[in-house]
Amino acid sequence: MPCLNEAETIESCIAKALNFLKENNISGEVVIGDNGSTDGSQNLALALGARVVDVKEKGYGSASRGAIEAAQGKYVITADTDDSHDLENLMPFVKKLREGYDLVMGNRFKGEKIENSMPFLHRYLGNPVLSFIGNLFFKTKINDFHCGLRGINKKAYQTLDLKSTGMEFASEIVVKASMLNLKITEVPTTVFPAGRTRKAHLRTFPDGWRHLRFLLLYSPKWLFLFPGLLLLLIALIATVYLVVKPEDNLIKWLPVSSSLILIGFQFILFYALTKIYATNQNLIPRGKNYNNLFKYFTLEKGLLVGFLMILGGSASLIYCFLAETSSFEVLKLLIPSAIFTALGVQLILFSFFFSILGLVDKKE
Repeated sequence: MPCLNEAETIESCIAKALNFLKENNISGEVVIGDNGSTDGSQNLALALGARVVDVKEKGYGSASRGAIEAAQGKYVITADTDDSHDLENLMPFVKKLREGYDLVMGNRFKGEKIENSMPFLHRYLGNPVLSFIGNLFFKTKINDFHCGLRGINKKAYQTLDLKSTGMEFASEIVVKASMLNLKITEVPTTVFPAGRTRKAHLRTFPDGWRHLRFLLLYSPKWLFLFPGLLLLLIALIATVYLVVKPEDNLIKWLPVSSSLILIGFQFILFYALTKIYATNQNLIPRGKNYNNLFKYFTLEKGLLVGFLMILGGSASLIYCFLAETSSFEVLKLLIPSAIFTALGVQLILFSFFFSILGLVDKKE
């Protein structure tokens, strides 16, 4: 359990956890990841027989990782120290772990609903929306991404290489478990109103944004690739239509549609570069198709296509400047030609950077 100034509730949490172990004849320990408490939480925990680990790096994620990594058991169950979790009814988690699941998430929405146990925005907006996005991005079937009560196989945990320091730790553990194809399930659990009187560490909007930002950054497909492909497709259709069937009242949109082609293309390039960099830095697990990026796209292919695009675009530009036709006819060809040339330059620059990242990958 992570802890930062939880003197009001830490004794109750530890007592419940120890009672669960005793009642179910389970050999285990209670480990507290203390994040610099100044209210005596450490001494209260030690007095009850818990093991306290001093975690200097600040943040919910840091304290949680410190406690989990210090735990000596085969399975680890994590919980908050605000006395909101049902720590005396953990057998559903234990049973699923014994069945072979790597990660067992608690689902507060399927458990007993207790009044004032969860803030209105968290219950009806924050958690459902973020859980929906997480399931969409990472193909999971978890309906409560952010329940602090969860169980994990210690060996499976060690493969995740978790790095989050803040509240987004709750999302990271699910996301990386999914990306590594670990066995994940969820069980109903009841959440109670927090037992403390002080203000909670969780900040609704800042921490909600941290979760959303994490989900986006760990899914380059949804952040860059899919929006880029959609934008590129729409822009291409619009540009072709404006060139083939030019009308005086619509030609003013040609610079806009052509520019959107360039923007969509940039999104797609950023997807590839982000994917490679994040994988090389171990921020996201290496996917099955990762090596195909370097197999099907090479520096030579990129340079060839890029130079052909520049050549074609430049030839078209020269024609526009030399042609003795109306300004209207020149304009409908000039703008797409300039964009096409720019795309060729972008592709060449991308190819070099892509190859540099590939060299780093091979070196590692």
